[in-house]
Amino acid sequence: MSAESASEIPKGQVDLLDFIDWSGVECLNQSSAHSLPNALKQGYREDAGLNLESDADEQLLIYIPFNQVIKLHSFAIKGPEEEGPKTVKFFSNKEHMCFSNVNDFPPSDTAELTEENLNGKPVVLKYVKFQNVRSLTIFIEDNQSGSEVTKVQKIALYGSTVETTDMKGLKKIEDH
Repeated sequence: MSAESASEIPKGQVDLLDFIDWSGVECLNQSSAHSLPNALKQGYREDAGLNLESDADEQLLIYIPFNQVIKLHSFAIKGPEEEGPKTVKFFSNKEHMCFSNVNDFPPSDTAELTEENLNGKPVVLKYVKFQNVRSLTIFIEDNQSGSEVTKVQKIALYGSTVETTDMKGLKKIEDH
């Protein structure tokens, strides 16, 4: 069985790649030669030779807006044993975060990645905290070895879309 098989996706969830609003995606402290699309975009993220790498220090701050409201169930972040991410914090619907204010907000959830996770095993999030997600900020705080450079081979987000409410239907009820 290949490491990239669909069986990695938790039951009942979908890969949220198609719902990312690429025009708004940002990554702070990424190496210009090894940027976020290497880990996030289809095809690139399946290539073990391509990485997202941090630049000035080990931290990365990734902002991912979605083109519709999603429910985030779990994620997979692959990386090398030494430079792979360790502490990863998730913030739901927090825009314009930067390294100077990232610690001012409590994360919606925090994960400590294990060697199994770095090989592609998904981490299930506190699902109740990620029910109406319009954007996601991922703060990679440190890496496994404490080195200066963090490397991420793949980021995959699993969940579902939120069915849109029929506003016309709601309006009719309010009129009566």
